[in-house]
Amino acid sequence: MPDISLTALVLLCLAAAGAGWIDAVVGGGGLLLLPAMLLGFPHVPAAHILGTNKAVAIVGTSGAAVTYLRKAPVDVRTAVRIGLAALAGSMTGAFFAAGISSDVLRPVIMVVLVGVAAFVMLRPSFGRTQAGGPVTRVRAVMAIVLVGGGIGFYDGLIGPGTGTFLVLALTAVLHLDLVTASATAKIVNVCTNAGALAMFAHQGTVMWKLAALMAVFNLAGGMLGARMALDKGSEFVRGVLLVVVFSLVAKLAFDQWTA
Repeated sequence: MPDISLTALVLLCLAAAGAGWIDAVVGGGGLLLLPAMLLGFPHVPAAHILGTNKAVAIVGTSGAAVTYLRKAPVDVRTAVRIGLAALAGSMTGAFFAAGISSDVLRPVIMVVLVGVAAFVMLRPSFGRTQAGGPVTRVRAVMAIVLVGGGIGFYDGLIGPGTGTFLVLALTAVLHLDLVTASATAKIVNVCTNAGALAMFAHQGTVMWKLAALMAVFNLAGGMLGARMALDKGSEFVRGVLLVVVFSLVAKLAFDQWTA
């Protein structure tokens, strides 16, 4: 683990807790944790930041998934199928991630966030209620191939925003409300994190000691966030999503402008 001050370590642990909470409610906890790690370790290669982020995130995501499964009406069979496609996609993405420079991460994350914000704002009723009717075979295949494989590849390659994209895509493709989509996304996200982490571990790009400490805080935040989402419903999830997206767009835009 690189040298780091106690103050910076405390801030990273708090960021891990906040990221776990955000990830459980709306996904996208990496959009908080990844920039925090980039600031905390400016001279560490991007692959090590991404690998450590996965080691932290999989713990919080797993805790949130277990919490959701106890109360949310999740189709576990469908979620696992999407998750297996996502696992393959994330391993492929992680294989190519070693060539990514830290300099390109901030603008990429910012563009991704702007797209998410625009989509949510243009669809104010999106994900507030669950649409009626069964999911067709075509939509199920789309969920496995596009949502699982496509977003899984992105998760392994870059990562931040994956949970948010999963929630939005599952809501659109499978007609889920935001709470059920968040619960389903957690199961899928566990698979994407596992696939990417396996590849990063194989490449030796995980700072395990730092990840173990931050994972404890990420787990606590994830379980708390899942409980709050279940108690407060889709309207709460949508509100958090908008606040998170706009706050991070503003921060990353400022960082990019002053870089």
